[in-house]
Amino acid sequence: MNEAIRARQVRLIGPDGKQIGVVSLMEALAAARQYGLDLVEVAPQADPPVCRIMDYGKFLYEQAKKEREARKALKQIVVKEIRLRPTTDPHHVGFKVRDARRFLNDGNKVKVQVRMRGREMMHLQLATEMLQRFAEQVADVGLVETPPSMEGQSMVMVLAPLRRKGGQPAERKAESSSEVMEGAQDSDPQSDR
Repeated sequence: MNEAIRARQVRLIGPDGKQIGVVSLMEALAAARQYGLDLVEVAPQADPPVCRIMDYGKFLYEQAKKEREARKALKQIVVKEIRLRPTTDPHHVGFKVRDARRFLNDGNKVKVQVRMRGREMMHLQLATEMLQRFAEQVADVGLVETPPSMEGQSMVMVLAPLRRKGGQPAERKAESSSEVMEGAQDSDPQSDR
């Protein structure tokens, strides 16, 4: 930037983006001072190097602003956790299913954990069955990303939200289009003959 540029001649681009041509470094610096802006080397590997007259502080600010906007646009993946026990009442599991559905609809992943203690460790099939039933109850809004597996004294399964395209599920659209077809056949004048 400015006096730190080492080339003797540079290809100069004006503040409006138009190419001025190949000039000496002194002429380019004088032109930048005339506009009250900075001379910035944008392509140092070119022969001669390409320099542009611009407000460097404003350029850095715009770059930082674009990066912040890009970071905002990225969706943070949040993993919500639901804990169960093999002895959890089915009625209470219903509450947990409702919470999991809400989390999945919000676009979050859900980690379902069945914690076992003592002799419960001998009956791992109970935890596996519980997790499979849980996955079946939320199958319309989420899918199993990580199948049930043991982590210490807990059996864990991770559910991910389904990606929906459009407002209605596919079955609904098929039903509504068949109703329209039936209505069209009823109003067909040739069908009366």
